[in-house]
Amino acid sequence: MPNLEELVREINRFEAIISEWDESQRCVAVGLKRAIEDLHKAALTNLIKSLKQESMSALRHAVADELVYAVLLYHELVKPPKAPLTQRIQTALEEVRPGLKSHNGDVELVAIQPPDTVEVRLIGTCSSCPASTLTLSQGVEQAIKNHCPEISKVVAVNYNPIVNNANPGLISPFSSKITSTWIKVATIDQVLELSVLAVQLAGTSLILYRQDVAIKCYRNACTHLGSPLEKGKVENGIITCPSHGFQYSLETGKCLTAPDVSLQSYLVKIKGDKIFVKLQK
Repeated sequence: MPNLEELVREINRFEAIISEWDESQRCVAVGLKRAIEDLHKAALTNLIKSLKQESMSALRHAVADELVYAVLLYHELVKPPKAPLTQRIQTALEEVRPGLKSHNGDVELVAIQPPDTVEVRLIGTCSSCPASTLTLSQGVEQAIKNHCPEISKVVAVNYNPIVNNANPGLISPFSSKITSTWIKVATIDQVLELSVLAVQLAGTSLILYRQDVAIKCYRNACTHLGSPLEKGKVENGIITCPSHGFQYSLETGKCLTAPDVSLQSYLVKIKGDKIFVKLQK
């Protein structure tokens, strides 16, 4: 008796042949295929109902067969198997990890507490950031619940910081001296009044904000999860992060959602119609 792989290969062979036919011939073949599938699905549905009434163990035994399961799955009469809970949690954490890493932070799974609780640890700057509570609830927790609807609670466990010699705030005596330089980023007429302009410079994404002749420059990253800000709504000098709704004053960079944090700002000077920003080399 042919196995599942051989049967699928045979089906694919005939589908490839049909794909070469003209449209009228394909319509006939597709119509016949659909009619046969509808017949099989109706028969299988009745069979499953009968087996449920007579013997659930017999039904489970039948579904355990590879061929039976494949056909029932094709007709959407059984649900596809879920990935293990741990795997789905790790997938969720991978989704938010880039945003956390953009702020020198990270997150790791600590434990799963049945029936509905997950413990995580915020690492690096995320563990001590004033916005860490919002990072947990709006970022990490939401991602986990999206992938694991059976989880209703995500808890951040205590974190004891460890000195990290790679911390950018600690400069090795053997490292090269850090210098800064003024770099032209745009011209004044490129930045529309009361709007923001995103620019890429030396691997850094920046936003420029113009009010009259005053120009402000900030890193193009929300303090929450590092999401870009340039597509956020600007109104009354306030920009709203398009990802999670964090709001910032474009005059000061201060976060209005989590007042203890601010956008990273850069010094600006104007020469003629040219805008220069001071960046570290």
